[in-house]
Amino acid sequence: NGPNGVRWNDDMKGKKGSLDEGGVRSPFVIRWPGHLPAGQDVNQIAGAIDLLPTLTDLAGIPRPEPKPIDGVSLKPLMMNSKADWPERMIFSSLRNRVSVRTSQYRLSHKDELYDMHADPGQRKNIAKQKPEIAAQLKQAVADWKQSVWPDGYQADNRPFLIGYDGARSTQLPARDAVSHGDIKRSSRHPNCSYFYHWTNTSDSITWNAEVDQAGVYEAILYYTCPQADIGSTVELSFNDSKLEGKITQPHDPPLVGQAQDRAVRSESFVKDFIPMTLGKITLPQGTGQLTLQALEIPGSQVMDFRLLILNRIE
Repeated sequence: NGPNGVRWNDDMKGKKGSLDEGGVRSPFVIRWPGHLPAGQDVNQIAGAIDLLPTLTDLAGIPRPEPKPIDGVSLKPLMMNSKADWPERMIFSSLRNRVSVRTSQYRLSHKDELYDMHADPGQRKNIAKQKPEIAAQLKQAVADWKQSVWPDGYQADNRPFLIGYDGARSTQLPARDAVSHGDIKRSSRHPNCSYFYHWTNTSDSITWNAEVDQAGVYEAILYYTCPQADIGSTVELSFNDSKLEGKITQPHDPPLVGQAQDRAVRSESFVKDFIPMTLGKITLPQGTGQLTLQALEIPGSQVMDFRLLILNRIE
């Protein structure tokens, strides 16, 4: 994606979170000495959907296809950037918004049409001047939506999967959790955010979760806590399973990044969080609410919380 703030972006419109060129266009560089010719500059449009078929093609391994994929192998272009290449469309979506890019045009999620050859900065909407092309791309977007969302777009409210078969460890970061009570998040932007101002035993942190593999899990917290506030007892629970642990080691590092910023950032500052083994908890298979809650707070706060890791050990 594009940069996460307003800054130089090669004069492209948009930034991270946008479906304009500046929000979705990224460089792609690949190097394989002795296999791919060096110095090729490929100007055909491509997308992340092409990575799987390209890498399996280059490696000469069969590609599992439980479902149809939209991507194509870029190997022919990597071997010869002038190779014949069919016209295609690349779709980009964010929630229920969709834009589409051809080799020459982009139709925005607002049905604005831009000639990316003549107007790479997307300054002139030519939908009225090119109604046939605009209509063609609008129909392509409608067909794509029907294919991907046959029942219409629906928010993804699936629970977080714990103990996926084949993955020993499950990470549950603060960014994906929900806070309750007076707990605050370090930034409304989720990446690298953490929870602080955990001051009441009625406060909690929760994840809507589903345990795929029942068993015994080791729970590890990543936290910070000043010396004056150590001693809080916290409880991790999932349905009828519960585990208690106490914060005993102080760790109060400074925030990192403020001195280096040229402009005030809207994202969360970061700091060094340390792990603490909370203990072992037996988790049954099924859905439920995974909850962190304080049972006792001897100081002014429990801790700043960054991450919970669950390792399946039995």
